[in-house]
Amino acid sequence: MASSLRISRLISRSFSSTSLFPRGWSYLGSRHSKYSTAVATEEPIKPSVQVEHTQLLIDGKFVDAASGKTFQTVDPRTGEVIANVAEGNSEDVDRAVAAARTAFDHGPWPKMTAYERQRILLRAADLIEKHNDEIAALETWDNGKPYEQSANVEIPMLVRLIRYYAGWADKIHGLTVQADGPHHVQTLHEPIGVAGQIIPWNFPLLMFAWKVGPALACGNTIVLKTAEQTPLSALYAAKLFHEAGLPPGVLNVVSGFGPTAGAALASHMDVDKLAFTGSTDTGKVVLELAAKSNLKPVTLELGGKSPFIVCEDADVDQAVELAHFALFFNQGQCCCAGSRTFVHESVYDEFVEKAKARALKRSVGDPFKGGIEQGPQIDSDQFEKILRYIRSGVENGATLETGGDRHGNKGYYIQPTVFSNVKDGMAIAKEEIFGPVQTILKFKDLGEVVQRANNTRYGLAAGVFTQNIDTANSLTRALRVGTVWINCFDTFDAAIPFGGYKMSGQGREKGEYSLKNYLQVKAVVTSLKNPAWL
Repeated sequence: MASSLRISRLISRSFSSTSLFPRGWSYLGSRHSKYSTAVATEEPIKPSVQVEHTQLLIDGKFVDAASGKTFQTVDPRTGEVIANVAEGNSEDVDRAVAAARTAFDHGPWPKMTAYERQRILLRAADLIEKHNDEIAALETWDNGKPYEQSANVEIPMLVRLIRYYAGWADKIHGLTVQADGPHHVQTLHEPIGVAGQIIPWNFPLLMFAWKVGPALACGNTIVLKTAEQTPLSALYAAKLFHEAGLPPGVLNVVSGFGPTAGAALASHMDVDKLAFTGSTDTGKVVLELAAKSNLKPVTLELGGKSPFIVCEDADVDQAVELAHFALFFNQGQCCCAGSRTFVHESVYDEFVEKAKARALKRSVGDPFKGGIEQGPQIDSDQFEKILRYIRSGVENGATLETGGDRHGNKGYYIQPTVFSNVKDGMAIAKEEIFGPVQTILKFKDLGEVVQRANNTRYGLAAGVFTQNIDTANSLTRALRVGTVWINCFDTFDAAIPFGGYKMSGQGREKGEYSLKNYLQVKAVVTSLKNPAWL
């Protein structure tokens, strides 16, 4: 709850900022708006952090890639190079997996008492908290998200997650089972072994915590591949785990590309479990590689096209604010973004006008600047993809209320964009845009909106805005998604499980449920001779 409250306070502060909106730009060559043009005229703020770690982390040491190759990680504010990072490939994955296997089979980590593992995780969390500002600066520099979001929300959430899983370390236990005969039966919950983990670029450190936390608490060892767009913060955090006393080989970090390092990890015969967060299409490839190799179990957290349903009894002003947050948070680069805004016909016109006004007030600019709500998109590929979706919306007949083009003339900034009169068959209503594009659809009654909301290959999350508890209960049970937020959105407490239905993934992350991903259950049956009782 503390993390969700921090998000709310941060967003509330951002809503009140109205000083960053000089006039004078055009979009699609036809209209004028009020977004700030500061990004086009001001020099980017220099981050107050040095890039210290660009090598691979294998067996407790920072090392170059076996090939000697590096790749560039760039600043999305400018497209300029931040650093050259070691480019891991299959040979490096082999080295990392060998180190993790040795650490699991012969090292101290799985043989430690759970209390000792807990203490190391708690020390790691303390070190991350101590270095909050440096880690947040790296995250914003490499990713483009607002520094206030990184420093005040995401790094504290990272710390909370590691402490949460540290608390679980000495509470993992099996059961005693009653049998129909003279046998003593018990179950053991054992660590699964070497876990391969592939994290995305939109929330690098939070996804790091979602995967590393439960795997380590259960006594596993890890080979983690970072997204090639955002390799820096995970290397820094992993270093702090080693400073906290994590033995060599327990947590290995390989930076590199999906078709090389990612594919090698997914198909490796000595990896016992795989966890992946990313697009649905890539998730299919990962699942196939895992199946074709050693049939390793796979946890997948994939894409979404989440409905945000505004009912007829809604307070429109509050609904507009929450729907705005549900879509535009993190530049719209959120798998569970409320990217299909369904609004009841009785309040539709009022909602559209106020949603447009709210988008026009959104502060866009250098994410290191105070009060900025929206930074740049992650890279040129994502930038161009979003603009293609916007063009398709216009071509398919949706009404472009505001936005629709790049913001400024440098970096990967996109104007907050709102479409009305969107139809279900349009690409902007069916496909995951992963950007600051709000699509507003009209509905008549609950039966209709349930059918339309569920008519998608995705099932990650949904939002419902209503004052009627019966309406809320009806929608909660009818929507085929892994999470339903009622009169809130993006509440990510450490204890709340997260995952999707249908093609949004399989398995759950966070909370007690995530521990099952990293444990195996063994039944032990012992014959009893002349037992006093059964």
